[in-house]
Amino acid sequence: MSAAEHVVNLDQLEGGRELRHGDRFDATLAAVGSRIGARKLGYNVTTVAPGKRAFPFHNHHVNEELFFVLEGEGTLRLGDDEHPVRKGDFVCCPAGGPAHQFINTGTSPLRYLAVSTMVDCDVWHYPDSNKFGVVAGRDSSGTPAQATFPSRFIPDDVGVGYWHGE
Repeated sequence: MSAAEHVVNLDQLEGGRELRHGDRFDATLAAVGSRIGARKLGYNVTTVAPGKRAFPFHNHHVNEELFFVLEGEGTLRLGDDEHPVRKGDFVCCPAGGPAHQFINTGTSPLRYLAVSTMVDCDVWHYPDSNKFGVVAGRDSSGTPAQATFPSRFIPDDVGVGYWHGE
């Protein structure tokens, strides 16, 4: 890659992967990291429509995330608490830390830079829906759904032992 290929300006990020579901989720993720040659960190700019959220309330058990609010305002659900967020705020979500979710409570788009480590295998927990996800075999430029092992589960109350079914 030439030096110019390692640079992209914020105003060059148009469109992206759309995340819409029901009446609560509406966001667009504009890829940055894969465009500029990142290998160990993932970057995107997420734009959340007013009154919506990008992702379900979740946490990662392997990858760490950092967010920087570029414009707009909203609410950050972090564990059992809610915090107002606005332009200029940094948010750290360490691996194994509390679940998190941004909600656009403003009247204009909430836009933030999302940066994440890109460890191939990760485990997510979704407290609102009591499910967890596991991913392995993921290319750093792809989505978790494109991994060789992208799965989501609802755990039962008992679980199984190590030798179950062997």
